[in-house]
Amino acid sequence: MSDSLSILLTNDDGIDSTGFRALYEAFDGFADVTAVAPADDQSAVGRQLSRDVDVTEHEWGYAVHGTPADCTVVGLEALCPDVDMVVAGCNKGANLGAYVLGRSGTVSAAVEAAFFDVPAIAVSLYVPGDGDVPWSEKAEDVHDYRHATAAATYLAKNAPAAGVFEEAEYLNVNAPMVDGDGPVPLQVTTPSTMYEMTARHDGENGRITLHDGVWERMRESDFPDPDGTDRRAVVEGRVSVSPLTAPHTTKRHDALDSLVASYDGAD
Repeated sequence: MSDSLSILLTNDDGIDSTGFRALYEAFDGFADVTAVAPADDQSAVGRQLSRDVDVTEHEWGYAVHGTPADCTVVGLEALCPDVDMVVAGCNKGANLGAYVLGRSGTVSAAVEAAFFDVPAIAVSLYVPGDGDVPWSEKAEDVHDYRHATAAATYLAKNAPAAGVFEEAEYLNVNAPMVDGDGPVPLQVTTPSTMYEMTARHDGENGRITLHDGVWERMRESDFPDPDGTDRRAVVEGRVSVSPLTAPHTTKRHDALDSLVASYDGAD
């Protein structure tokens, strides 16, 4: 398979998760895939890095006893340095909204690849929390990830030649979990800016509970995100594709220039 697309496949749910298997099987049909994924669940660790990690062989490649960002660095620097692309996922649970991007281990693996100048795709599945079955007990079969894997493989095959990665450094892809095997449309999106984090203090035991209210609002379709945002696309049954860049943006402006110019070192 020397002429085929070569993929470093990672995730944050762990190398033995159903979503990872779904992506591995989908890509293995046409690409040279090397798994470099966490040995266990590393969800929501962001771009946390380790000083050193243990690596064990796995039937698909390597299990790394570390974070998703560790996996990208270890893979691109030591285990499979000549791959064409990094694909991270498929995460069980959506990674939607600007505020989520820095928390997600799945997205962070793609961000880490961008600093190596390697194109990357982060792939997640939105699992609705409605009905009698908790969302955590859903998406337990590879077939449940079919719309996510279809979108991911299509983009991996076609995005480089189309020039997508000349403008974007990575793609954040979120697919809906919907019935039927027919195609689900793709939509180019921007990350939602809606933020619903709250913190409630319990005066009796000193505990403070943090809560993200977005998920309840998504279940009720009670959110203000307009068309063109990632959250709106997924809730309405489309695959969200957000083209993103990794470095933090900077915007120089007169207020800070004046403040810096007036500094004299005194308190």
